[in-house]
Amino acid sequence: MTSTVDGGHTRGRRAENTTFVCGHCSTPVPANTDGHYRNHCPWCLWSLHVDELPGDRASECRALMEPIGLVEKSGKGWQVVHRCTQCGHRQPNRLVRDGDAPDDLDLVLSLPWL
Repeated sequence: MTSTVDGGHTRGRRAENTTFVCGHCSTPVPANTDGHYRNHCPWCLWSLHVDELPGDRASECRALMEPIGLVEKSGKGWQVVHRCTQCGHRQPNRLVRDGDAPDDLDLVLSLPWL
């Protein structure tokens, strides 16, 4: 699957699954190894507002997104809901349960159900 990014260029999901430094806690975050791409820090659960729709990288906001709660979605399981600290956009994101750096389960379970 490909997505359009700035300037009309396309790149595959594989290119989006890269190591990054968390904008909230400054911890280096490894690329995900469970077949999905990572969009939040496994240690603090914060994210960055880069998508309008999942995977599109179309947001111009680019502000930090705070983890505010959990939801359960059919076929996707538990998801962390992030709220943008600048524009208020809300986005649910899959938990990372496997791989080299799974999400901190204690932190996940401390979030309220929405």
